[in-house]
Amino acid sequence: MSEKELLEKEEIFSKVLRAGRRTYFFDVRATKAGDYYLTITESKKFTNDDGSFHYKKHKIYLYKEDFSAFTEILDEMTGYIVDEKGEEVISERHQKDFKREYSLDESSDQDSNIESFTDVNFEDI
Repeated sequence: MSEKELLEKEEIFSKVLRAGRRTYFFDVRATKAGDYYLTITESKKFTNDDGSFHYKKHKIYLYKEDFSAFTEILDEMTGYIVDEKGEEVISERHQKDFKREYSLDESSDQDSNIESFTDVNFEDI
């Protein structure tokens, strides 16, 4: 049996989550004994100076005996983050190509425009 056939046989169930430059692969695989485990792979795309690109991958192997504790801690950690920082995504300012919409010395002018801002909840539309 070729390595490719072995890998195809090993994958039982898969899901993919695309998240910007990152892609997460969730794969149920089988052990030699026929039991199942989960692999979570993060693949991140990097662009080289010459325009070519490459991927860096990190993989986690999660076995059934750890599911409960892993899920409990993951729920606790994600809940903590949402409780402390809300669900708004602010990471765009940390990207290489982020451009501030105003300079720091214009921030006082920007603050005076906050009163004219209208918060729209799209669920109401």
